[in-house]
Amino acid sequence: MSTLHRPLRSVLYIPGSRARALEKARQLLADAIIFDLEDAVAPDEKSTARSVLAEALVTGGYGARLKIVRINGLDTPWGREDALAAVQMGADAVLLPKVDGANDLDALAGITGDTPLWAMMETPTGMLAAAEIAAHPLCQGMVMGTNDLAKDMGTRFRPDRLPLMAGLGLSLLAAKAHGVAIIDGVYNAFKDTEGLAAECAQGRDMGFDGKTLIHPAQLETANAAFSPTEDEVDLARRQIAAYDEAIAAGQAVAVVDGRIVENLHVATARETLAKMDAIAALTTE
Repeated sequence: MSTLHRPLRSVLYIPGSRARALEKARQLLADAIIFDLEDAVAPDEKSTARSVLAEALVTGGYGARLKIVRINGLDTPWGREDALAAVQMGADAVLLPKVDGANDLDALAGITGDTPLWAMMETPTGMLAAAEIAAHPLCQGMVMGTNDLAKDMGTRFRPDRLPLMAGLGLSLLAAKAHGVAIIDGVYNAFKDTEGLAAECAQGRDMGFDGKTLIHPAQLETANAAFSPTEDEVDLARRQIAAYDEAIAAGQAVAVVDGRIVENLHVATARETLAKMDAIAALTTE
């Protein structure tokens, strides 16, 4: 299954240095895991974390979850070794922090070869270069780093995230234009389920494929928010059936619940059902 068409509702950060957390992650209902060698690991633990993570990934047991390794920046003492190790670990993708342009992904590809790349979108420069980043031939995903972006922009926290909307929108447009996955930023108050649900709903409405998470307690909320609802599935089936019936009768449009249904609506309906099938398949693997 390609990255774009696989479920990515919940993308959980796991520190690469914590063996217990790496073990527990094998049982968690996350669609993808970001094994973090960057922010979650102290400088004096970087080398150890690389070894601990390598052992965990080589051992396996993560099923169909997408395995993404976030390395340290290539401008740090650890980045190059992280990148080389990520490929040897068998990571599904390598996530590079603070990507400012396609040249940053070029530099990483010079180390990782044809391994799929993901880009952390967390700087003002990165927002302005979102289109060229998404267009990179090895880029398969983008992750919003909203904490770093807010810091660099000097914004105040607002539940509606209004100060971040320009950057979120630019990255979304770039991802959709170039067919790469895009994951919303984290919600820091991991015990605030109501706030998380609201931010997940906002992200889903905007078009994000899923949410990055900092705690397993957030998984259920994100999985629910980014899954089609029963009403959406029911409507999709009825739209497809009505449209097929209209076409058979020589008509180009159908009417469902008093609304016109055209081929573009049917395409969306088919995507909804395909997503449900993919979620079901992921759950049973």
